[in-house]
Amino acid sequence: MSLEVDLILDRRRLKRRLLLWRVVAVVAVLIAVLVAVRPGKMAGGGDYVARVSIDGLMMSDRKAVKALTEVLDDKSAKALVLAINSPGGSVTVGETVHALVARVAEKKPVVAVMGGTAASAGFMIAMPAQRIFARESTLTGSIGVLLQTGEISGLLKMLGIVDETMVSGPLKNQPSFSRPMSEKGREVLQGIVDDLYDQFVGIVAKGRAMEPARVRELADGRAYTGRQALKLGLIDAIGGEKEARGWLAAEKGVADTLEIREVKAESLKDRLFADDAEGFLGVVMKTLLSQSVSLDGGLALWQPSRISK
Repeated sequence: MSLEVDLILDRRRLKRRLLLWRVVAVVAVLIAVLVAVRPGKMAGGGDYVARVSIDGLMMSDRKAVKALTEVLDDKSAKALVLAINSPGGSVTVGETVHALVARVAEKKPVVAVMGGTAASAGFMIAMPAQRIFARESTLTGSIGVLLQTGEISGLLKMLGIVDETMVSGPLKNQPSFSRPMSEKGREVLQGIVDDLYDQFVGIVAKGRAMEPARVRELADGRAYTGRQALKLGLIDAIGGEKEARGWLAAEKGVADTLEIREVKAESLKDRLFADDAEGFLGVVMKTLLSQSVSLDGGLALWQPSRISK
């Protein structure tokens, strides 16, 4: 009886050791691969045309900055296609991405290709490009800045709720949800919006080689279709990526036979757990864990199913 117990214990210890070494080996190989392959660069090597896509609301510049920095530093990237499909977002994010696109444009050709929408900050980031393409139906422009807030003091009063806020100065709580905006507060905040607007106008004037006064005529906040924007000088041509590649070949000597690569510079965490890597990591972990599942020492794990549509 004692011999059987010893055999069982030895078997469990052996399984634990095997599992540990499997985990160590797989993690080591995975880290080596991720370190060897630079973020954002696809396999294949050689010269190529980089594509960086800006999609959705621009509320964070982390991924765009990493991708654009990758293109900026990579001598094999002979040109950049900036693919924009964004209604805009944070002024600061737009400013940051715009500045980095401008740095890339100082070293290599940059073309912007607008998708369904490239408005507000999404329009701003296209300004450093040497050529801007859009579809006839693209919604672009919307040159302007807004600061939106709300005020619910009437509702609070109905509910019998009294707001008590200590402030170091009369403008510290402007704007506030719990009390009406003062005239001075409105004046100060409008000044901020006006200054940001002036910066936006300056960016467009420089990027489109227009007089600031002309930009102000167009910059009342409205959006334009691609066809309207072309007539107004806000874009250069109607077209998409095919036309952009043709322009790069004809005007900048960037062969249209060069491979175009999507540059996605992501963190280690993103690359391990993003949708395109999750399957691989999941399979690895399932394989490792399955080695320890047995009648004499199993693991009970809850794994939610994935629903796709």
